[in-house]
Amino acid sequence: MLPYSGFATTDCSKGGIHMDNPSIQHTRWNCTYYIVFIPTFIPKYRRIMYGSNKRDLVEIIKKLCEMKSVPLIEGRVCVDHIHMYVAITPKLSVSDFMSYLKGKSSLMFFDRHLELRTKWSDRHFGARGYYVSTVGNVNEETIRQYIREQEKNDKLEDGIKSR
Repeated sequence: MLPYSGFATTDCSKGGIHMDNPSIQHTRWNCTYYIVFIPTFIPKYRRIMYGSNKRDLVEIIKKLCEMKSVPLIEGRVCVDHIHMYVAITPKLSVSDFMSYLKGKSSLMFFDRHLELRTKWSDRHFGARGYYVSTVGNVNEETIRQYIREQEKNDKLEDGIKSR
């Protein structure tokens, strides 16, 4: 997916605002969200999000975001939660997007991993809720850095606990 660069910049020398935000019909928009959700199988099956399972989930999330035309700006699948920084068009509510993402990702993941169906017969992948925040209260670089560090912290923590 192409990098998202949807931020307005002010060009005071020309006396106006240059808009490079995405647009739909007559609307320019910049709706970015930081979303965290937790798979239902933690903490008992914490190690499941390693290797091919993790790669498959990353691929599934990217594909589902692309299918809904939602740019995935940054994201990480950690051992017990998933971080996403996304730009959702105003035509699509965050709750509709998350219902779609969690529902379809669950079906696609369990279709690829038939051996896991016995552990989760209901095929529900995500916990009922999720955390969402608009990006603006915290600046963009802070969120990107936090997401990148989560995976490193999880690996360090897991390495310490496994000794």
